[in-house]
Amino acid sequence: MENNIAVKVDNVSVMFNLNKEKVDNMKEYFIKLITRKLRFTEFWALQDVSFTIEKGERLGVLGFNGAGKSTLLKTVAGVLKPTKGSVEVDGVIAPLLELGAGFDSNYTGKENIFLYGATMGYSRKYIEERYDEIVEFSELGDFINVPIKNYSSGMRARLGFSIATAVEPEVLILDEVLSVGDAKFKAKSEKKVTSMFKKGVTVLFVSHNTPQVRRLCNKAIILDHGKIIAYGEANEVCDKYDELVKGGKK
Repeated sequence: MENNIAVKVDNVSVMFNLNKEKVDNMKEYFIKLITRKLRFTEFWALQDVSFTIEKGERLGVLGFNGAGKSTLLKTVAGVLKPTKGSVEVDGVIAPLLELGAGFDSNYTGKENIFLYGATMGYSRKYIEERYDEIVEFSELGDFINVPIKNYSSGMRARLGFSIATAVEPEVLILDEVLSVGDAKFKAKSEKKVTSMFKKGVTVLFVSHNTPQVRRLCNKAIILDHGKIIAYGEANEVCDKYDELVKGGKK
């Protein structure tokens, strides 16, 4: 991959097998699986998707529900393996897909900060140096020593966002995460992400909010039924997406 390229997605397709049979329990599932009585329908969430993101670029991903946006981000992040094609990423990735999804509910917020940081490949010392910054940004205060199972979904999301953005990734993957929390926290989150741009971080950002994509991104794509139907400058692609929304396309 060329030195100036951070992310290269080459003819990527992702296929899921959808079970057509009604299975009530695991025993019945395995019996049907062994006897080859399970029937599946192929569903292609992505089809021949190709694009590159240069280092420091910020690509917005637009599309209606079911277009394949989250599947694309999970594939770039390495959570899903392409059925066809390949994905190359140069640098440390911070995937903010489902904030707090990697937390252990029985651990406290403090313990999960170190656990989450470790899963991202950072040492305990590194996280210790940023611990106070993480807690302050999350606004959790005394709740940081409370088990995660007692957190609201918003508190979990705030903690996850605070950890992921306190580190120094080269590629930042955002899936609707700037919509978490109240208006004050949303504004603070966007400001935090914007400050990371000055450090040259590369961004892949999913949102239905075209004004936000215009502010944060310089390039954009539109996905429709797993295929790219528009790719170019952010403002031009956002204009096209706004037209699709006004036209009532499902």
